[in-house]
Amino acid sequence: MKINVRVKPFSREEKIIQSEDGKLIIWVKEGPFEGKANKAVIKMISRHFRIPQSKISIVCGHKNRNKIIEIK
Repeated sequence: MKINVRVKPFSREEKIIQSEDGKLIIWVKEGPFEGKANKAVIKMISRHFRIPQSKISIVCGHKNRNKIIEIK
């Protein structure tokens, strides 16, 4: 399954909501340095869907706020 995600780094709180077009919007506290925000996104998706982090990967958008996440 592939999910379109919009990441908002440097947020005060961490949360996930689903927008009207079906895209997940994820707020993370970490910044986009050294992949910290990407790791936080994977961790939050893991908690949200209750699946292991090893089953989640970023397919597209490693250096972009818009990402495509694949869940195996």
